[in-house]
Amino acid sequence: MRILVTGAAGHLGEALVRALRSRGDEVVALDVLDSPFVTHRGSIADRALVRRCMAGVDAVLHAATLHKPHVATHPKQAFVDVNVTGTLTLLEEAAAARVRAFVLTSTTSAFGRALSPPAGAPAAWIDEDVRPVPKNVYGATKVAAEDLGELVHRDSGLPVVVLRVSRFFPESDDDPERASGYDGTNLKLVEFLYRRVDIEDVVDAHRCALERAAAVGFARYVISATTPFEREDVAALGIDAPAVLRRRVPEHEAEFARRGWRMLPTLDRVYVNARAQRELGWQPRHDFRSVLARLRASGEFWSPLAQAVGAKGYHR
Repeated sequence: MRILVTGAAGHLGEALVRALRSRGDEVVALDVLDSPFVTHRGSIADRALVRRCMAGVDAVLHAATLHKPHVATHPKQAFVDVNVTGTLTLLEEAAAARVRAFVLTSTTSAFGRALSPPAGAPAAWIDEDVRPVPKNVYGATKVAAEDLGELVHRDSGLPVVVLRVSRFFPESDDDPERASGYDGTNLKLVEFLYRRVDIEDVVDAHRCALERAAAVGFARYVISATTPFEREDVAALGIDAPAVLRRRVPEHEAEFARRGWRMLPTLDRVYVNARAQRELGWQPRHDFRSVLARLRASGEFWSPLAQAVGAKGYHR
Protein backbone atom coordinates (compact mmCIF):
# COMPACT_ATOMS: atom_id res chain seq x y z
CA MET A 1 0.00 0.00 0.00
CA ARG A 2 0.98 3.64 -0.46
CA ILE A 3 0.18 5.44 2.80
CA LEU A 4 0.41 9.10 3.74
CA VAL A 5 1.51 9.67 7.34
CA THR A 6 1.23 13.20 8.73
CA GLY A 7 3.23 14.34 11.72
CA ALA A 8 5.95 11.87 10.68
CA ALA A 9 8.67 13.52 12.78
CA GLY A 10 6.71 13.13 16.01
CA HIS A 11 6.47 10.28 18.51
CA LEU A 12 3.57 8.48 16.87
CA GLY A 13 4.35 9.56 13.32
CA GLU A 14 7.84 8.07 13.47
CA ALA A 15 6.50 4.89 15.04
CA LEU A 16 3.93 4.55 12.26
CA VAL A 17 6.54 5.13 9.55
CA ARG A 18 8.87 2.57 11.13
CA ALA A 19 6.11 -0.05 11.30
CA LEU A 20 4.78 0.59 7.78
CA ARG A 21 8.22 0.45 6.18
CA SER A 22 9.05 -2.74 8.05
CA ARG A 23 6.04 -4.47 6.49
CA GLY A 24 6.88 -3.22 3.01
CA ASP A 25 4.43 -0.36 2.54
CA GLU A 26 5.38 2.74 0.56
CA VAL A 27 5.19 5.74 2.90
CA VAL A 28 4.67 9.39 2.05
CA ALA A 29 5.74 11.10 5.29
CA LEU A 30 4.74 14.73 5.86
CA ASP A 31 5.78 17.08 8.69
CA VAL A 32 6.69 20.72 9.31
CA LEU A 33 9.95 19.45 10.83
CA ASP A 34 12.75 17.50 9.19
CA SER A 35 13.74 14.02 10.31
CA PRO A 36 15.06 10.80 8.74
CA PHE A 37 11.43 9.62 8.67
CA VAL A 38 10.07 12.63 6.74
CA THR A 39 9.87 12.63 2.95
CA HIS A 40 7.88 15.86 2.45
CA ARG A 41 8.36 19.03 4.51
CA GLY A 42 5.51 21.48 5.03
CA SER A 43 2.15 22.24 6.60
CA ILE A 44 -0.97 20.09 6.38
CA ALA A 45 -2.86 23.36 5.79
CA ASP A 46 -0.96 23.87 2.50
CA ARG A 47 -3.52 22.49 0.06
CA ALA A 48 -1.19 22.35 -2.93
CA LEU A 49 1.37 20.36 -0.93
CA VAL A 50 -1.29 18.06 0.51
CA ARG A 51 -2.65 17.41 -2.99
CA ARG A 52 0.82 16.44 -4.24
CA CYS A 53 1.34 14.14 -1.26
CA MET A 54 -2.08 12.54 -1.78
CA ALA A 55 -1.35 11.45 -5.36
CA GLY A 56 -1.65 7.67 -5.66
CA VAL A 57 -2.25 7.23 -1.91
CA ASP A 58 -4.36 4.29 -0.72
CA ALA A 59 -4.77 5.42 2.90
CA VAL A 60 -4.03 8.29 5.28
CA LEU A 61 -2.82 8.08 8.88
CA HIS A 62 -3.28 11.61 10.21
CA ALA A 63 -1.18 12.08 13.34
CA ALA A 64 -0.07 15.72 12.87
CA THR A 65 -1.38 18.09 15.54
CA LEU A 66 -0.65 20.84 17.96
CA HIS A 67 -0.63 19.15 21.38
CA LYS A 68 -1.87 20.09 24.84
CA PRO A 69 1.55 21.45 25.96
CA HIS A 70 1.32 23.94 23.07
CA VAL A 71 -1.64 25.63 24.78
CA ALA A 72 0.86 27.56 26.87
CA THR A 73 3.05 28.58 23.93
CA HIS A 74 0.78 28.98 20.88
CA PRO A 75 -2.21 31.26 20.15
CA LYS A 76 -5.64 29.72 19.71
CA GLN A 77 -5.57 30.57 16.01
CA ALA A 78 -2.57 28.27 15.53
CA PHE A 79 -4.63 25.37 16.90
CA VAL A 80 -7.44 26.22 14.49
CA ASP A 81 -4.99 26.46 11.57
CA VAL A 82 -3.37 23.10 12.24
CA ASN A 83 -5.95 20.93 13.98
CA VAL A 84 -9.05 22.17 12.16
CA THR A 85 -8.05 23.72 8.82
CA GLY A 86 -5.22 21.25 8.30
CA THR A 87 -7.48 18.29 9.05
CA LEU A 88 -10.22 19.58 6.75
CA THR A 89 -7.68 20.06 3.95
CA LEU A 90 -6.48 16.48 4.34
CA LEU A 91 -10.03 15.09 4.48
CA GLU A 92 -11.17 16.98 1.38
CA GLU A 93 -8.10 16.04 -0.65
CA ALA A 94 -8.36 12.41 0.48
CA ALA A 95 -12.00 12.31 -0.60
CA ALA A 96 -11.14 13.89 -3.96
CA ALA A 97 -8.35 11.35 -4.48
CA ARG A 98 -10.73 8.49 -3.59
CA VAL A 99 -8.51 7.30 -0.75
CA ARG A 100 -9.78 4.01 0.69
CA ALA A 101 -9.25 4.75 4.40
CA PHE A 102 -8.56 7.77 6.60
CA VAL A 103 -7.49 7.23 10.23
CA LEU A 104 -7.62 10.38 12.35
CA THR A 105 -5.51 10.30 15.49
CA SER A 106 -7.41 12.16 18.19
CA THR A 107 -6.97 12.21 21.94
CA THR A 108 -8.70 11.23 25.14
CA SER A 109 -8.09 14.85 26.18
CA ALA A 110 -11.08 15.60 23.95
CA PHE A 111 -13.29 14.39 26.82
CA GLY A 112 -12.07 17.41 28.78
CA ARG A 113 -14.11 18.23 31.89
CA ALA A 114 -15.87 14.88 31.70
CA LEU A 115 -12.61 13.42 33.05
CA SER A 116 -12.64 15.32 36.32
CA PRO A 117 -15.48 14.46 38.74
CA PRO A 118 -15.47 16.25 42.11
CA ALA A 119 -13.18 14.99 44.87
CA GLY A 120 -14.64 11.89 46.53
CA ALA A 121 -17.03 11.22 43.64
CA PRO A 122 -16.87 7.95 41.69
CA ALA A 123 -14.21 7.75 38.99
CA ALA A 124 -15.53 8.52 35.51
CA TRP A 125 -15.96 5.40 33.36
CA ILE A 126 -14.83 6.74 29.98
CA ASP A 127 -16.01 4.95 26.86
CA GLU A 128 -17.26 6.18 23.49
CA ASP A 129 -20.70 7.05 24.87
CA VAL A 130 -19.32 9.82 27.09
CA ARG A 131 -19.95 13.28 25.65
CA PRO A 132 -16.80 15.45 25.37
CA VAL A 133 -16.73 18.70 27.31
CA PRO A 134 -13.52 20.38 26.05
CA LYS A 135 -11.69 22.50 28.61
CA ASN A 136 -9.09 24.16 26.35
CA VAL A 137 -8.47 25.00 22.71
CA TYR A 138 -6.61 21.74 22.16
CA GLY A 139 -9.62 19.64 23.11
CA ALA A 140 -12.04 21.91 21.28
CA THR A 141 -10.09 21.73 18.02
CA LYS A 142 -9.63 17.95 18.25
CA VAL A 143 -13.39 17.49 18.70
CA ALA A 144 -13.96 19.83 15.75
CA ALA A 145 -11.54 17.76 13.66
CA GLU A 146 -13.43 14.58 14.57
CA ASP A 147 -16.72 16.18 13.59
CA LEU A 148 -15.26 17.27 10.25
CA GLY A 149 -14.24 13.65 9.67
CA GLU A 150 -17.83 12.56 10.23
CA LEU A 151 -19.14 15.33 7.94
CA VAL A 152 -16.77 14.48 5.09
CA HIS A 153 -17.62 10.80 5.47
CA ARG A 154 -21.33 11.57 5.15
CA ASP A 155 -20.81 13.88 2.19
CA SER A 156 -18.31 11.80 0.22
CA GLY A 157 -18.34 8.27 1.60
CA LEU A 158 -14.68 8.52 2.65
CA PRO A 159 -14.18 5.91 5.42
CA VAL A 160 -12.95 7.77 8.51
CA VAL A 161 -11.95 6.10 11.78
CA VAL A 162 -11.18 8.33 14.78
CA LEU A 163 -8.84 6.95 17.43
CA ARG A 164 -8.98 8.79 20.75
CA VAL A 165 -5.58 7.81 22.08
CA SER A 166 -4.51 8.10 25.70
CA ARG A 167 -0.99 9.13 26.74
CA PHE A 168 1.93 7.11 25.39
CA PHE A 169 4.83 9.58 25.41
CA PRO A 170 7.78 9.11 27.80
CA GLU A 171 8.00 12.74 28.95
CA SER A 172 7.31 13.70 32.55
CA ASP A 173 3.75 14.09 33.83
CA ASP A 174 2.10 17.42 32.99
CA ASP A 175 0.97 17.79 36.62
CA PRO A 176 4.07 19.22 38.40
CA GLU A 177 2.82 18.29 41.87
CA ARG A 178 2.24 14.67 40.90
CA ALA A 179 5.48 14.48 38.91
CA SER A 180 7.50 15.73 41.87
CA GLY A 181 5.81 13.38 44.33
CA TYR A 182 6.33 10.10 42.50
CA ASP A 183 9.15 8.28 40.76
CA GLY A 184 8.56 8.74 37.02
CA THR A 185 8.42 5.04 36.18
CA ASN A 186 6.17 4.40 39.18
CA LEU A 187 3.73 7.01 37.92
CA LYS A 188 3.75 5.78 34.32
CA LEU A 189 3.16 2.18 35.36
CA VAL A 190 0.18 3.25 37.49
CA GLU A 191 -1.18 5.12 34.45
CA PHE A 192 -1.51 1.79 32.61
CA LEU A 193 -4.37 1.12 35.03
CA TYR A 194 -6.48 3.97 33.75
CA ARG A 195 -4.96 6.41 31.20
CA ARG A 196 -1.83 5.15 29.39
CA VAL A 197 -1.12 2.96 26.37
CA ASP A 198 2.12 1.68 24.85
CA ILE A 199 3.04 3.10 21.46
CA GLU A 200 3.27 -0.42 19.99
CA ASP A 201 -0.40 -0.92 20.77
CA VAL A 202 -1.25 2.52 19.33
CA VAL A 203 0.46 1.59 16.07
CA ASP A 204 -1.40 -1.71 16.00
CA ALA A 205 -4.70 0.10 16.59
CA HIS A 206 -3.98 2.22 13.50
CA ARG A 207 -3.30 -0.93 11.49
CA CYS A 208 -6.59 -2.45 12.62
CA ALA A 209 -8.41 0.80 11.82
CA LEU A 210 -6.98 0.78 8.29
CA GLU A 211 -8.13 -2.78 7.76
CA ARG A 212 -11.65 -2.21 9.13
CA ALA A 213 -12.26 1.33 7.85
CA ALA A 214 -14.35 0.35 4.83
CA ALA A 215 -16.64 -1.79 6.97
CA VAL A 216 -16.84 0.78 9.78
CA GLY A 217 -17.56 3.82 7.61
CA PHE A 218 -17.24 6.29 10.47
CA ALA A 219 -16.68 5.67 14.17
CA ARG A 220 -14.75 6.89 17.19
CA TYR A 221 -12.77 4.57 19.48
CA VAL A 222 -10.96 4.88 22.80
CA ILE A 223 -7.40 3.54 22.53
CA SER A 224 -5.88 2.88 25.94
CA ALA A 225 -4.38 -0.06 27.81
CA THR A 226 -6.88 -2.63 29.05
CA THR A 227 -7.76 -1.77 32.63
CA PRO A 228 -8.05 -4.47 35.31
CA PHE A 229 -10.87 -2.50 36.93
CA GLU A 230 -14.57 -3.15 36.43
CA ARG A 231 -17.36 -0.60 36.29
CA GLU A 232 -18.46 -1.66 39.77
CA ASP A 233 -15.11 -0.32 41.10
CA VAL A 234 -15.65 3.34 40.18
CA ALA A 235 -17.07 4.46 43.54
CA ALA A 236 -14.20 2.93 45.48
CA LEU A 237 -11.58 4.22 43.04
CA GLY A 238 -12.68 7.76 43.82
CA ILE A 239 -12.08 7.17 47.54
CA ASP A 240 -9.42 4.47 48.03
CA ALA A 241 -7.76 3.33 44.79
CA PRO A 242 -4.98 1.31 46.53
CA ALA A 243 -7.58 -0.96 48.13
CA VAL A 244 -9.18 -1.64 44.75
CA LEU A 245 -5.80 -2.41 43.18
CA ARG A 246 -4.91 -4.81 46.00
CA ARG A 247 -8.12 -6.67 45.26
CA ARG A 248 -7.80 -6.70 41.46
CA VAL A 249 -4.02 -7.13 41.05
CA PRO A 250 -2.63 -8.38 44.37
CA GLU A 251 0.66 -9.46 42.77
CA HIS A 252 1.73 -5.82 42.40
CA GLU A 253 2.32 -5.35 46.13
CA ALA A 254 5.64 -7.20 46.45
CA GLU A 255 7.22 -5.42 43.47
CA PHE A 256 5.96 -2.02 44.58
CA ALA A 257 7.30 -2.63 48.08
CA ARG A 258 10.69 -3.75 46.70
CA ARG A 259 10.99 -0.54 44.65
CA GLY A 260 9.50 1.77 47.27
CA TRP A 261 6.64 2.66 44.92
CA ARG A 262 3.12 3.84 45.73
CA MET A 263 -0.31 3.70 44.17
CA LEU A 264 -2.16 6.98 43.63
CA PRO A 265 -4.63 7.51 46.50
CA THR A 266 -7.59 8.02 44.14
CA LEU A 267 -8.34 7.84 40.41
CA ASP A 268 -10.60 10.31 38.64
CA ARG A 269 -11.25 8.28 35.45
CA VAL A 270 -10.80 4.91 33.77
CA TYR A 271 -10.50 4.62 29.98
CA VAL A 272 -12.30 1.62 28.50
CA ASN A 273 -11.13 0.06 25.22
CA ALA A 274 -13.72 -2.72 24.85
CA ARG A 275 -15.38 -1.31 21.74
CA ALA A 276 -12.09 -0.97 19.85
CA GLN A 277 -11.24 -4.56 20.69
CA ARG A 278 -14.66 -5.78 19.64
CA GLU A 279 -15.21 -3.77 16.46
CA LEU A 280 -11.66 -3.26 15.17
CA GLY A 281 -10.26 -6.62 16.20
CA TRP A 282 -7.56 -4.78 18.15
CA GLN A 283 -5.68 -6.87 20.72
CA PRO A 284 -3.49 -4.65 22.92
CA ARG A 285 -0.54 -6.49 24.44
CA HIS A 286 0.72 -4.02 27.03
CA ASP A 287 -1.22 -3.46 30.23
CA PHE A 288 -0.46 -2.97 33.92
CA ARG A 289 0.12 -6.69 34.56
CA SER A 290 2.32 -7.31 31.51
CA VAL A 291 4.45 -4.21 32.05
CA LEU A 292 4.85 -5.07 35.73
CA ALA A 293 5.93 -8.60 34.78
CA ARG A 294 8.45 -7.20 32.26
CA LEU A 295 9.87 -4.88 34.90
CA ARG A 296 10.14 -7.74 37.38
CA ALA A 297 11.89 -9.99 34.87
CA SER A 298 14.23 -7.59 33.08
CA GLY A 299 14.00 -4.18 34.67
CA GLU A 300 12.78 -2.78 31.34
CA PHE A 301 9.64 -0.66 31.18
CA TRP A 302 9.25 0.43 27.56
CA SER A 303 8.40 -1.76 24.58
CA PRO A 304 11.06 -2.15 21.84
CA LEU A 305 9.27 0.34 19.58
CA ALA A 306 8.95 2.90 22.37
CA GLN A 307 12.69 2.53 23.04
CA ALA A 308 13.51 2.98 19.34
CA VAL A 309 11.46 6.17 19.05
CA GLY A 310 12.66 7.59 22.37
CA ALA A 311 11.75 10.94 23.86
CA LYS A 312 11.20 13.87 21.51
CA GLY A 313 9.57 16.61 23.53
CA TYR A 314 7.15 18.82 21.59
CA HIS A 315 7.98 20.88 18.52
CA ARG A 316 8.09 24.67 18.89
